[in-house]
Amino acid sequence: MTPLRSGIVAAVAALIADQASKLWLLFVFDIGHRGAVRVTPFFDLVLAWNTGISYGWFQTDSPVGATILLAIKAGAVVLLAIWMARSQTRLATIGLGLIIGGAIGNAIDRFAYGAVVDFVLFHVPLAGKTYSWYVFNLADVAIVAGVIALLYDSFLRTPAAKAP
Repeated sequence: MTPLRSGIVAAVAALIADQASKLWLLFVFDIGHRGAVRVTPFFDLVLAWNTGISYGWFQTDSPVGATILLAIKAGAVVLLAIWMARSQTRLATIGLGLIIGGAIGNAIDRFAYGAVVDFVLFHVPLAGKTYSWYVFNLADVAIVAGVIALLYDSFLRTPAAKAP
């Protein structure tokens, strides 16, 4: 399999996993009516609608703001796809595919619902307090895994020989 094909497979797999999990949670499991569901002492399924970007930054309820965020995301996906098409290593291409698949998954949410569907919440009770991570989804996991793959790939490359 060529590196580009590996990246496309990664993008499609990330997109399908993300959208399937969200559709199941919203329409089969009906998490909106169930409320928070404790899965383990440190992991809950919750429904959160993120109208901003990562970590809930730049929250916007306006159609103009949503359109701007979608346009930025579309531009980023195009640039990442160009980078992926030119990538020479399988790991970098897979990483870029994961980022693209995750970005498209979240963009579909923003277009369909006006916000991104987040549902994974990790928390740690410690010394009478509960420390929580932000609520996220499988698209976010794919994006982070893609960035880690790109970083790892950058360390694997041998440095170019210096000119005399």
